[in-house]
Amino acid sequence: MKLVALDHGPARTGVAVSDPTGTIARPLGVVERVGSAAGFAALLAILAAECPERIVVGLPRSLGGGEHGQARSARAFAARLSAAVEVPVELFDERYTTKLADQRGGVAGRDARAAATLLEDYLRTVHGQGT
Repeated sequence: MKLVALDHGPARTGVAVSDPTGTIARPLGVVERVGSAAGFAALLAILAAECPERIVVGLPRSLGGGEHGQARSARAFAARLSAAVEVPVELFDERYTTKLADQRGGVAGRDARAAATLLEDYLRTVHGQGT
């Protein structure tokens, strides 16, 4: 199953994609200001080109597991996205994704790497290897 993960933020949204088997995640890029009409249209164009079977949106949580301020924004974004696409949109805990992405480095942008880390965590959980 091909998946797309989104690390949503107020300025940039990182995008990552899995291979068709849903085994390997890779950073795809960044979409600027998905809250704007142009940014949201750019994201929808990427999703149409990638044809995912599911979209995973990062849900910010505190270290203790509770939700903090940006969680509301992520939930609203996921609801807007769900209304615009015909595939399931799922929220998934994104704790530590940006920190891990920074540690790994790489040529892809920080937000795209964070989305790839989110997708890797999701895939591990789905395949029974997560916590």
